[in-house]
Amino acid sequence: MDSSFVEQVVAAAASVVASGAISANGHGNVSLRVPGADEMYYTAAPSLRGLRPDGVVRLALDGTLLEGNLPPIQGAVVAMHTAMYRDQPDVGCVLHTHSPFATAHAVARRPIDCWIEALAMFGLADGVPVAAYGPRGSERAVANIRAAVRPGVPAVLLANHGVLVFHRTPELAVLVGEVVEEAAQAAINAASLGGPVAIPADLRAAALQRAMAFDAAGTKTA
Repeated sequence: MDSSFVEQVVAAAASVVASGAISANGHGNVSLRVPGADEMYYTAAPSLRGLRPDGVVRLALDGTLLEGNLPPIQGAVVAMHTAMYRDQPDVGCVLHTHSPFATAHAVARRPIDCWIEALAMFGLADGVPVAAYGPRGSERAVANIRAAVRPGVPAVLLANHGVLVFHRTPELAVLVGEVVEEAAQAAINAASLGGPVAIPADLRAAALQRAMAFDAAGTKTA
């Protein structure tokens, strides 16, 4: 295996854990596409906490194991990752967690609307959809995910399961995972105050445009 890809996967897993958008037991998986090849590197350990290099395997995008040891419980959801890579050529990283507040929405089968500005800024102006339930990693589950994913939307809730995030880089995927969890938590906290209120559609676009304008201006120095 290429040690640089292994190190990137280990670093991405550590970033997910550090973000806090993860369940108490640390369950989840992270994968990284190999540019120019129909391959990916994937976490094969039961937890992302303390992931070691020997907990990473190399797989073909048809799910064939190329290097490493892949336990059945981790192998069961490989198809969720490979489907995102095969459907979306620009996706370079996929991560799946059971982050508590987002998973609460998934269990309730309730989409996450654009309740916080960050969702609009990171490609989720229309919120996070829910993919219908299918047994973990099954063909039905993958088909449901594909049906729920909308163009340009980098995340989907998995009914009665968790959340799947996919983006160009590990950094962006981890960031979106954080934003989704933040929005889910804010909505649950707001329930006692009458419930969350979504940002009007025209102002969601304005939030994104303002963020893009500041990004284009670059860092200012005195």
